[in-house]
Amino acid sequence: MLRKCVAIILGSLLLATVGCEKAARKNTSLQTAAVTLIASESNLPKAWESVAAYCGAIECTVVSSNFVAKRRDAAPSGSMSLRVSPGDLKKLFDQVEKQGQIVGHATESEVKTTVVLDTEARIKNLTSFRDSLRTMQAKPSANVKDLVEIQQQLTEVQSQLDSETAQRKILANETEKVAVEITFGVERVGRSTSAWTPIWDALRESGTDLAVSTAWLISAIVTMIPWLVLIIPLCWLLRKLWRRFRPKTSSTPS
Repeated sequence: MLRKCVAIILGSLLLATVGCEKAARKNTSLQTAAVTLIASESNLPKAWESVAAYCGAIECTVVSSNFVAKRRDAAPSGSMSLRVSPGDLKKLFDQVEKQGQIVGHATESEVKTTVVLDTEARIKNLTSFRDSLRTMQAKPSANVKDLVEIQQQLTEVQSQLDSETAQRKILANETEKVAVEITFGVERVGRSTSAWTPIWDALRESGTDLAVSTAWLISAIVTMIPWLVLIIPLCWLLRKLWRRFRPKTSSTPS
């Protein structure tokens, strides 16, 4: 009898949910934006830190961030992924623009019609089913067997409801906020050219080549030192043995 009641409740909730979903179906957009910011090499770390700090002051979440310091062969660079409410998006862009020069800006919108609505429908369905089970559990006529079955159903339904609720929070963060990707780079400073520029470039390159060759020579010497410790005594021993055991030549009288 209990299983029949549960089946009837599930069927009724499913039909009601489908009807409500068709009536309330609408488009849900996932908005994304990409920004490229360039600043001077000395100000780039401050710009990256400033944007991250400002995100915490508005309705914004830092999903991921990365900054690579200056290396010998590469300039500093950084990136940041944010989730920003549409009302604070312009504030964020104004703050980013204060840190340097925006050289790239792109926006995109992806329509998500059914994902959010389907999740909300499942949450509504499971919530109604849970409430119905609780009503059945509170009836005085329920025997021990029915109570055990109802409790098992409640545990399973509550687990599914928690999972769907967590999924809805994730979808809300995706669809109710704008995904912003910011790339941080160093501005390139142009240099004046003259007739002597190729000569200076050649001198700089020759200096680099000399440094590389010197480094290679030092590495080779350092690599050979352990072997010399073995080779020199071995050569001395072989020379001594050769003098000792070499055949003696007899001199012929004139």
